[in-house]
Amino acid sequence: MAENATTHEAHWDTSTAPLVISLGILFLCLAFIVFFVYHSGLAAIISLGIGTPLIIGGIVIWVNETIDVESEGLSVPSMGWFILAEAMIFMSLFANYWLQRLLTPDWPPAGTPAEMPVAIPLIMTVLLVSSSFTIHAGEARLENDDRAGFVKWLAITMLLGAAFLGMSLFEWGHLVGQGFNVSTNVYSTSFYSITGFHASHVLVGLCIFLTMLLPAMKNKVNSGLVKAGALYWHFVDIIWFFVVSQVYFW
Repeated sequence: MAENATTHEAHWDTSTAPLVISLGILFLCLAFIVFFVYHSGLAAIISLGIGTPLIIGGIVIWVNETIDVESEGLSVPSMGWFILAEAMIFMSLFANYWLQRLLTPDWPPAGTPAEMPVAIPLIMTVLLVSSSFTIHAGEARLENDDRAGFVKWLAITMLLGAAFLGMSLFEWGHLVGQGFNVSTNVYSTSFYSITGFHASHVLVGLCIFLTMLLPAMKNKVNSGLVKAGALYWHFVDIIWFFVVSQVYFW
């Protein structure tokens, strides 16, 4: 056991995934900066073209290190640091929104729909909160060595998360149809930036769950990955309370 622990620690210390993901996030931030500040669409597309593959590739590398049940690449402590970094990015988005909200004389600004949707974000909240309970139920089944129960609750969690994303897309389509797009006003820019960034985290969470589900269906489960993935999902759930309370109801 001691030999295995040493091997795992060395493996994590040499992982390139956090660096790759961080660089990808940097390029995504640059894409927003060059588009909204310097109004350069070409530079934004180039930055997105670099950042998106880096993030996806980094996630693939990171999760691939954990698919083997003997690996501990995506551990709870490392996920904690990753969540802290993501929380700082969310805070910068919220700080920008709060600044605009407090300094703009007329709110909501001209061009905003007469009434933002109320029912849809509330339903989305119910879906996401429910998914936190279902993934917790899956963890409990796994601790009791009930692999079938774990697969069932994990699949339910993924369905709830997919339904959340589907409702996000439906809502965006409805708002765009009303003329409320990313460049309508300062509110719309913040709205799509914050909700879109959160939706991307939901998508990443579903990808992590998929890497749990496929091996689990073959009776092969990495408990470290499950705990780290569940922790990430709870973080996504908590952030949503900030999103829905600030951009919809304030």
